[in-house]
Amino acid sequence: MGMLKEFKEFAMKGNVVDLAVGVIIGGAFGSIVSSLVEDIITPVLLKPALKAAGAANIETWAPGGVLLGKFIAAVISFIVIAFVLFLIIKGMNSAKKKEEAPAAPAATPEDIQLLREIRDALKK
Repeated sequence: MGMLKEFKEFAMKGNVVDLAVGVIIGGAFGSIVSSLVEDIITPVLLKPALKAAGAANIETWAPGGVLLGKFIAAVISFIVIAFVLFLIIKGMNSAKKKEEAPAAPAATPEDIQLLREIRDALKK
């Protein structure tokens, strides 16, 4: 029974639960970013650029039977996803900075203020 109790304590620690929530939200966020890249960015920007470069069917390129084109397409997809994530996180950070107002200077405690007044009076 002791091992079951230890496991329950381990599983219910804040870090484990936070990690589980992070993984689940990360998976959902990953599908959102993948959809953004595959359904919006790739058809609008990437496909016309590859077509203009004469590499519209880059995934089918396989010199010597090696699927080099598929690898290049995966690298391009990674770069686009990384860039989109960078833009999203940059936007979230700038929104967060705007939300956080600069903190007002802390008020001087009354005893410190009193000591300063005494010091100034003694200087006179």
